Amino acid sequence: MREAYSIATVQAILDHHAAQEGPLLPILHDVQEAFGYVPPDAVSVIANALNLSRAEVHGVITFYHHFRTTPPPRHVIQICRAEACQSMGADALVAHAERALGCAMHSHSGDVALEPVFCLGQCATSPAITIDDKLHARVTPEKFDRLVARAKEAV
Repeated sequence: MREAYSIATVQAILDHHAAQEGPLLPILHDVQEAFGYVPPDAVSVIANALNLSRAEVHGVITFYHHFRTTPPPRHVIQICRAEACQSMGADALVAHAERALGCAMHSHSGDVALEPVFCLGQCATSPAITIDDKLHARVTPEKFDRLVARAKEAV
């Protein structure tokens, strides 16, 4: 479970990266790791600490698809869209996932978000997915259904 937003946590992250050159991306990653997303209130704190404008920080957040500006649903499913996974059936897996979950890529249905990811490093065992940051390989539509059901039961 992620913690609730606090300025103290953001400040601790900023302090941790204080001596680092060009720390914006590592800071954003750590903030998202702490809260599950980059809270809008954190943007001005980060901008002030790095002597950047809020627009500059916001621009980086919105440029990279990895960063969220709202809390994620309870479960996040990422399906690899890289070439090796595509060649092993990822397109059919995406179509199945969208039907099964009732949502398209980059969106969510209820407590499950569906997102593309470009390479999970499992090329030899593709197609690969993550469910709540847990990696799964050789995923068929049937295996996908079992994994999603298991993840929902585990809560």
